[in-house]
Amino acid sequence: MKRIAFYGSSLLSSYWNGAATYYRGLLRDLAGRGYHVTFYEPDAFERQSHRDIDPPDWAQVRVYPATHEAMRAVVAEAAEADIVVKASGVGVFDDELLEGVTAAARPEAIRIFWDVDAPATLAEMRGNPGHALHRAMPDLDLVLTYGGGPPVVSAYEGFGARACIPVYNALDPETHHPVPPDPRFTADLAFLGNRLPDREERVQTFFLVAAARLPERTFLLGGSGWESRGLPVNVRHLGHVSTRDHNAFNVSPLAVLNIARESMAAVGYSPATRVFEAAGAGGCLITDAWVGLDLFLKEGEEVLVARDGRDVAEHVAALTPERARAIGEAARRRILSEHTYARRGAQVDAIFRDEASRKRESRQTERSVA
Repeated sequence: MKRIAFYGSSLLSSYWNGAATYYRGLLRDLAGRGYHVTFYEPDAFERQSHRDIDPPDWAQVRVYPATHEAMRAVVAEAAEADIVVKASGVGVFDDELLEGVTAAARPEAIRIFWDVDAPATLAEMRGNPGHALHRAMPDLDLVLTYGGGPPVVSAYEGFGARACIPVYNALDPETHHPVPPDPRFTADLAFLGNRLPDREERVQTFFLVAAARLPERTFLLGGSGWESRGLPVNVRHLGHVSTRDHNAFNVSPLAVLNIARESMAAVGYSPATRVFEAAGAGGCLITDAWVGLDLFLKEGEEVLVARDGRDVAEHVAALTPERARAIGEAARRRILSEHTYARRGAQVDAIFRDEASRKRESRQTERSVA
């Protein structure tokens, strides 16, 4: 039970791919536990021309052309794995990949759907009785999610999942850690996130409103897609920020802002990668409010919480460098203690082992009955 075939968006590029850090942290830890990981990613969405890591020594990465022929070829390789994972949001042939790898996997292999955007997936399933996941669910052993907590678990179980287990985002301290401030990212408040329909209104509410209320302060906006958006004069837009610059982006401003997408905030229990990256670097984090935050950080001591742009502006106006540093250091201690990818990797390893044992016992029972 050591060979993992993982079909996801991209391991090599974080370009329009927020799950990259999550994949890297978890799979590197699992490789350290003796798993052989093969990650299959399509050559799509210009990600290969925006790689921010080289192919790692802890995973074999198979980049395949975004064609039906190439997709069918990599699907067939699922038959060689002990654990077959189809992640959500690959973006190319998602339904065909799910159905293909589920069918190709050996009977004794563990079949997993790993949802990195559960609110979106569940909304699609509610609106489409013919969704591919409805058809695949009876053949899946597990659904894992990177957020969502009890609401998502209940929803997936309602759709027939044998088991749904959240495996939250976390910190890889080797990748995200304190660094010296970088003048490129100097500001009173910085926000990093691509422009998405599910996020734009909340960026207006929490970030741009705060900037308008504090015209004498400086604000920094990182992420793709904002080029055509009108911005207050005190907001500087950077465009895409490579993961190699995230540490400096998080420690150079007085504070950094996390804004959950609307669907994630509504479900709760969905800390974004940015939360752990900022805490790992020791940055002072201001976040929008969502249910379940206290599982990860304590309001007022390890994180500042805002209900709207007025709250954000008040936090920024009142924040001193000394308090910002104290909050960032407290957050880093908490995350290092409780929320690293080493802990998540141990969790996933235990999940894999338990599921392998369950399947062995089930097969033995079937043979004895026969």
